[in-house]
Amino acid sequence: MSARGTYGTGTVAAIVILIELIAWTIGIFLWYTLIYQPTPYRFARPEILWGLVIGPVLTILHLVGLWMKNKGLRRFSDRALLARMVPGVSSTLSTLRFLLLRHGLSFAIVALAGPETAGRQELVKAKGVDVVVAVDVSNSMLAEDLRPSRMEVARRGLTQLIEKMQGDRLGIVVFAGTAFTQLPITTDRSAAKLFLGNINPGMVATQGTALGAAIEQARKSFQHDGAQGKAIIVMSDGESFEDDGEAAATAAAGDGIVVHTIGLGTPEGAPIPERSGNQVIGFKKDRQGQTVLTKLNEDMLRRVARAGNGEYIRATNAGTGITELMTRLRGMTQAETGTYRYAGHEDRYQLFLVVACALIFAGLLMGERGPERPLWKILLP
Repeated sequence: MSARGTYGTGTVAAIVILIELIAWTIGIFLWYTLIYQPTPYRFARPEILWGLVIGPVLTILHLVGLWMKNKGLRRFSDRALLARMVPGVSSTLSTLRFLLLRHGLSFAIVALAGPETAGRQELVKAKGVDVVVAVDVSNSMLAEDLRPSRMEVARRGLTQLIEKMQGDRLGIVVFAGTAFTQLPITTDRSAAKLFLGNINPGMVATQGTALGAAIEQARKSFQHDGAQGKAIIVMSDGESFEDDGEAAATAAAGDGIVVHTIGLGTPEGAPIPERSGNQVIGFKKDRQGQTVLTKLNEDMLRRVARAGNGEYIRATNAGTGITELMTRLRGMTQAETGTYRYAGHEDRYQLFLVVACALIFAGLLMGERGPERPLWKILLP
């Protein structure tokens, strides 16, 4: 409890810090959802969101300011005289005013970042082939025997494929010990680029390299209508110990689906770095404490491609293998494709801007002093 005529700092600090923690918990959850989960939401200018860091700074300055005000007031008067000299000072109103202005500013920053949602969908028809890319996201893809890493080379290859596809449909499957569809098959290249940014090692909790599960999941993405022009591209280091990739490729070939493979890594192999931020702090070790060396298994990937009537290509620092495969894809029978795609994105900043203006306006109108008598005594004399 603070003396009358001063600002309460203990209770105020606890409340402000609690609200700050709740706000940041919600913010981190939303950030994780946008980055790692398929979602039609995005920001046109995401770099502006760094401005949200000013929130905790303002919180610290507010609490320090209250403490300094108290110190200054107590220097010139005792408690009894202070209550008569500075009547009605309310730490509650002061804190509420700060919270309105601080969170109003946060909503304004979010509005400036340009929140957007995917617009309406429209049916687009074109001629092309259907391609599903199965991308290995196991921890071994962090190895740096390709520069800057196997994962980055895979992303670069996917980007090249997206740019080269015209009228074709593309789907993305990610896999490690299990597999799931990251992007359903679509002609929307902008959506493919959006989902490509979310692909990261570790996004599949079960570790391993289940080539068979990846091919089977990719196979489910196609319409089994007997049409030709369907292909699966597996991008992996081939270290598969979980299931039978050859059997899955044979089954896909039986449905008229060609299975190509791209090898990522080197036969000599490399350790798997462990990082803290951007700093390498060590390398992954096995249960015996020995450094794990992950190697490209070209023999496995060749056998899978052969079983799927496809081609095996090894990626290098100079090339991802996509250019070579495009020749094969262009030689396939093309069919008329029709799929739904996002027709651009629509701005959604208006709500955030209205909330920001309302909070800031209310904060500017609010003073720091309440009535000298409690409100209930004024209303009920």
